[in-house]
Amino acid sequence: MNAARATLSAACLSGEARALREAVVARLTAVFAEAGHARLEPPHLLDADLLLDLYGEDIRTRAFLFPEPVHGGELCLRPDFTLPVALAHAEAGWDRAAAYAYAGPVFRLQDQSETRPIEYFQVGVERFGEADRARADANVLALVLSGLDALGLSERQIISGDPSVVFSLLDALEIALDRKTALRRHFWRPNRFRALIERYTQARPAPSARRSRLLAAAAAGTVEQEAAEAGEVLGLRGLDEIAARADALAVSAGVPPMPKEQADLIAAVLEIQGPSGEALAALRDLTAGAGVDIGPALERFERRLDALNRVGVDAEDLPFDVRFGRAMEYYDGFVFEITAPGSSDWPPLAGGGRYDRMTERLGAPKPVPAVGAMIRPEAAILAGARP
Repeated sequence: MNAARATLSAACLSGEARALREAVVARLTAVFAEAGHARLEPPHLLDADLLLDLYGEDIRTRAFLFPEPVHGGELCLRPDFTLPVALAHAEAGWDRAAAYAYAGPVFRLQDQSETRPIEYFQVGVERFGEADRARADANVLALVLSGLDALGLSERQIISGDPSVVFSLLDALEIALDRKTALRRHFWRPNRFRALIERYTQARPAPSARRSRLLAAAAAGTVEQEAAEAGEVLGLRGLDEIAARADALAVSAGVPPMPKEQADLIAAVLEIQGPSGEALAALRDLTAGAGVDIGPALERFERRLDALNRVGVDAEDLPFDVRFGRAMEYYDGFVFEITAPGSSDWPPLAGGGRYDRMTERLGAPKPVPAVGAMIRPEAAILAGARP
């Protein structure tokens, strides 16, 4: 594994490999241009607060952050192209359909023990405003497969998923809002997600004397007053934040444990994996048997399979895993990742997915259909690409 990643890192530096990478980038750029994608040159630096808000705090440990000298904030070297391309589309106007292509380096901070490169290339596409989401999803996957075909990489392994299936299940169950929010936020962290489910199903232990006093103050609305009387506030939180947190704890303390049937259903759904056709049928049977309606999510799933079949992808056999969501928290629909056979320790060849909700958080009046994907040239070279 380390040898493979070291080879990939070296491929970014040697002259011969660099020339090959340029050829791979040129070939992919041509494929995407022929498919009608306008070339963008997004900036390298982004507002760090915006990026951390959209991508999640986990990216902070992988991001290159710099002080912004004029306004006193932080800047970040782009970890991928999705956000800067979405911002460019926002400037042009949300209320139109558009298809973009890009190519260039991205930057991920690595542990000192890692041999993964801190800078590598991505060549990809982002598409906005297409009302037929299933068709757009299918077209993006088909386009990425065409790009890999153009590089001679016809042998590959694909995994797909759809976080909206789990999100729809959480919405359909009678779960306290703060719990739903926490579970959605930690979908990308399986261990944390399972730990939360286990915690929610257990009766809460009796609060300590200190917490009992805090909960009583929250019920009486006297948290700020009592905190002020206690002396100087230590730490970074102000009195209003302390009071808000106390109120949240008080609400949470009154919520009964999650019924075992709910926890078992969530666990069973998360275990579904296999060919997409079979996974869809299993999801229908499982949720219907539990009397839980996630019909819209399953209808989207079925429409996507139909659209994939129309573009030549064997949708019924496309591998699907409910737990698969890729690493970035902005994805909220169809996602996929492609690897080279027998290279589980290598970086992926390609990946992408849907991120409609991000557009609303960037200022769109309502979620705009948005889907994109990228191919990693160095990973493709490692897998034997020859443009």
